[in-house]
Amino acid sequence: MEARNDASLLIVGHGSTVNPASSMPTLMHAASIRHRGVFAEVACCFWKEEPSLRDALFFFHDPAIRDVYVVPNFISEGYFTRTVIPRELELIGAETERPNGQVWKYCEPVGNHESMTGHLLERAREIAPGIAEKETSLLIVAHGTSLNDNSAVAAKEQAQKIRALGRFAAVRNVYMEEPPLVSDWVNLTKTRNVVVVPFFISDGLHSYEDIPALLGIEKVQERGESGAYELQGRLLFYSTAIGTDSRFADVIIEQAKSFDQRKQVLQPSS
Repeated sequence: MEARNDASLLIVGHGSTVNPASSMPTLMHAASIRHRGVFAEVACCFWKEEPSLRDALFFFHDPAIRDVYVVPNFISEGYFTRTVIPRELELIGAETERPNGQVWKYCEPVGNHESMTGHLLERAREIAPGIAEKETSLLIVAHGTSLNDNSAVAAKEQAQKIRALGRFAAVRNVYMEEPPLVSDWVNLTKTRNVVVVPFFISDGLHSYEDIPALLGIEKVQERGESGAYELQGRLLFYSTAIGTDSRFADVIIEQAKSFDQRKQVLQPSS
């Protein structure tokens, strides 16, 4: 994306009132993008942390800013991206013109980007270097339950895409709270090598504590570090959450770029 001196970027994260690490990936990606100078300003806001989504309505005072790209740092479409963010940011559609003339452009969440499959494959390769994929099972873990259907669907879609490539002995989407359960990983896999990638934005309580416990890992590596473990006669490779990957900064930029590309495609030629 070419540098835009008349455009700003707003990255929206979920945040947490109990886990400060929840916002770290969003802040990290914002700092990386800010350093590149692609946008005149780069800011973050959160649902459960400060600055809040409502605070963001008062960002970007520079009259030179004409466009504000709003990118949800979420794995999937769902209640937050379809209801909470538009409501709190007072967005009326894909584009919302403010009284000052600024146009806020609501982009797709990062998890929807076409590169997500490649990022999952790259993460699997990085945490299990030198391990033959044909002798390895790959598990993509999401939350699950009826309260979070869309993250479960997103994990299932990614598993299907990777399975179709035929690179791994098996590829499964598994969940914390609905079948197939991540806790049943031993019965769900046949290979000695098992790679587990949490399909989450941050290394919060789920990916750092809950999922390892469900896998039977007594003590995980330091937060933000992948690890290998001997369990149940298997070699288990456990990754950090996919959203902590520094390459997600590129995905955020691409989602902003894609907004204008889609608009150009939809506009009838004169």
